[in-house]
Amino acid sequence: MKKIKISLLSLFAILTVHTADAQKDHSQKKEKYKQSWESLSTVKQIPDWFQDAKFGIYAHWGPVSAAFEGSDPKKFYGGWHGMVMYQDGKIVPTKNGQPSNNYIHHKNKYGEPKEFGYKYIIEQFKPTGFDAAKWAEIFQKSGAKFAGPVAMHHDNFAMWDSKATRWNSMNYGRIDPSAALKKEIEARGMKFMASFHHAFTWKYFAPAHAHGNISPEDYDLYTSPHSLESDTPDERFYKEWWAKLKEYIDVYKPDLIWFDWWLENMTEECRLKFLAYYYNKGLEWNKEVGVAYKESTFTLDTAIKDYERGRPNQPKNPTWLTDTSPGAWFYRPNAQFKSPNELIDILVDIVSKNGVMLLNVPPDPDGTIPVVMENLLTDMGKWLKINGDAIYGTRPWTIFGEGPNRLPEGGHKVEESSKIVYSNKDIRFTKKSDKEFYAIVLDKPEDKIVIKSLSTQLGVLNSKINKIELLGSDEKIYWERNEEGLVIKAPKSYPSEYAHSFKILLEGYQENNIGGTIEAHKD
Repeated sequence: MKKIKISLLSLFAILTVHTADAQKDHSQKKEKYKQSWESLSTVKQIPDWFQDAKFGIYAHWGPVSAAFEGSDPKKFYGGWHGMVMYQDGKIVPTKNGQPSNNYIHHKNKYGEPKEFGYKYIIEQFKPTGFDAAKWAEIFQKSGAKFAGPVAMHHDNFAMWDSKATRWNSMNYGRIDPSAALKKEIEARGMKFMASFHHAFTWKYFAPAHAHGNISPEDYDLYTSPHSLESDTPDERFYKEWWAKLKEYIDVYKPDLIWFDWWLENMTEECRLKFLAYYYNKGLEWNKEVGVAYKESTFTLDTAIKDYERGRPNQPKNPTWLTDTSPGAWFYRPNAQFKSPNELIDILVDIVSKNGVMLLNVPPDPDGTIPVVMENLLTDMGKWLKINGDAIYGTRPWTIFGEGPNRLPEGGHKVEESSKIVYSNKDIRFTKKSDKEFYAIVLDKPEDKIVIKSLSTQLGVLNSKINKIELLGSDEKIYWERNEEGLVIKAPKSYPSEYAHSFKILLEGYQENNIGGTIEAHKD
C-alpha cells in the first residue's frame, strides 16, 4: 500500500509540473510580442494569405447612409455629415462664412441641428434590406479573397452588438452585421476583416460641441466637450476607443484590421498596446493576422502600409495596400461608378507593383447592395475567374510593366488627380515562379502585341521562352522574339473582356547572347 501511495503522489507531482509548464508555455506564446517597436518589428507583418489574396472588399454603411436620400449628391459630404452638418457659418465657421450645404440639408430634412443632432440620425437607422448571405455571395462572385464591414466610422457608431457602447447596431437596428458577415464570409472560404475610423471621432464631433446643446449623458457618442482646435483627446476618449477595439478583437477575431487616418495623432502608447494585443491574439488563435494603416501610424516592419485612392508608381516592398472606391465612399443618390474595365486595370497595376486592392462597396441606406454595384462586382469576378492565375498568388516580376500610360508620381489620392485610360500598348507583369510569368495587356490588342521589354537586345529576360498561352483560351498562340521585342500574333478571339493575360513559360536560364538568335514559334 505504501508503494502505491508513493507512486500516486509522484504521479500527481509530475502532472502538476507538466500542467504548470504547459500553462507557462501557453502564457509565453500568448505574450510573445511586447509593447515596443523593437519587439513588434519581429512580427511577420505581411500574412501569406494577404500576399496571395490581391483583392478584398469592405462596405461603408451605417446610419449616415440615410442622410442624403432624395438630395443632390454633388453638394454634400457623405460620411463626414456628422461633422459638417454643424457648420452654420457663424458659431462653427466655414471658409466663405456661409452655412455648409450639409447644414442646410440637415435643417431642411430633420430640423435645426441643435435640436435634431447626429444622434437623431442614429435613432432613424432602418437596416431592413441587409442580408449577410447575399452580401457574401456577391463578394465571392467578385473574386474577393477577404471581406468585411466598416465596423466603426468617424461617427462612433458600432456596426456590431457591442457591450462597450450603447451606440450600436443591435440597439438601433436590431442587427449584428459583423457577426452575420463573419459567418457568411468565412463559410465561403474568404478571410474576415473589419475597418476602424474612430480615432478621428475626437475631431469629427468637435463642431457638435461648438454648436451646443449636447447633453452630458450623450458624451459617450459625441466625446467630452472640447474646442475645434483641440488635437489632444482626453483620458475618457482613449479608454473608450480601446474598449471598443478590444471588444471587437475578442469577439469577432478578424484576420485583418484596417485603420483610417488620425490614429497617428494619438499616443504611441495606445498604438503599441493595440499591436501587441492583436498580434498576440493571432498567436493564441493560431492564425496569421494583419494590420493596415495610413500615414505614420505604424512602421513598415510592424504593419501593412495603405494608400487611399492611390498607389506607388514603382514596385514596393513589403507588400502594401490600396483602399479605393468605385464612386463615393457612402451611399449617394444616382451614384456614378467606375467601369469594371477601369477597376480591373487599376487592380492589375496594383498587383504588378506588389500591392493588394481593398475595394469599397457603398450599400443603399437600408443595407441593400445596389444592382449597378452588384453587376460591376460580378463582371470583375468573371474576369478574375478567367485571369486569376495571373493575379492570385503572384509576385512582382523583374519589371512591373511597360507602355505609355503610368502614374507620374505615386502616393495617396493620386487616382483622381492622375486619372489614366490604359491602352493595348500598356502591359503589366506578374510571376508565379522563376519559370512562369504573365504579361497582362490592358486593352484588346489589334493585329499583334509587341512587348518591347522582352527584346533580345535589352537583357531583361535572359531565359528562353518555351511556350505562351492565353489564359482561358485553347487557341494556339503564335509568337516570335527578336530585337523588336516579344511579338505575339493577336488570337482570333479573346475569352474575356477588358485586360488579357498571356502566360509565358520559360526553359532554362542560359545567358542571352546580345544580338543573338531569334526564338520563334511559327507555323
